[in-house]
Amino acid sequence: MSVRCVRYRAEGWGVGELWLDEGRPVWHESPRPGRGPEGAHPLAERLAAYFAGAPETFADVELGAGDDPSPFHRSLERALRAVPRGEVVTYGELAALAGRPGAARAAGTFCARNRLSILVPCHRVVGASGPGSYGELGLGYKLRLLALEGVDVAL
Repeated sequence: MSVRCVRYRAEGWGVGELWLDEGRPVWHESPRPGRGPEGAHPLAERLAAYFAGAPETFADVELGAGDDPSPFHRSLERALRAVPRGEVVTYGELAALAGRPGAARAAGTFCARNRLSILVPCHRVVGASGPGSYGELGLGYKLRLLALEGVDVAL
């Protein structure tokens, strides 16, 4: 395993980190202020373009194996990657799309542990009664991502 980190600058957002194993992403940290120098990689350039407003989907990006997730987690990943830019689903809807209606909490746990933000767009998952949260980056960051994609989620 040969993992390397590529940093990229997203204007107005900060510097993101993309971790690659044999060219496939295994971890992505969304841009934030205060990170070090950037590198060059085609996927990092696409991520920077996404944060600048380009209509990137990342559906063509083959993801690394990561932590060998369960078949249900793979189903959640596929279902979430199929949610189009500019649309949102609830945790319950995501669970149903992955073949497990009633597993909304499991879908929420999956999103909370997502290692590939933006590539596996958990920001497109909202709670049944509001936008939900977005981990350490916070609700404001999630709302900003959704606004970038043309989604207006009422608080």
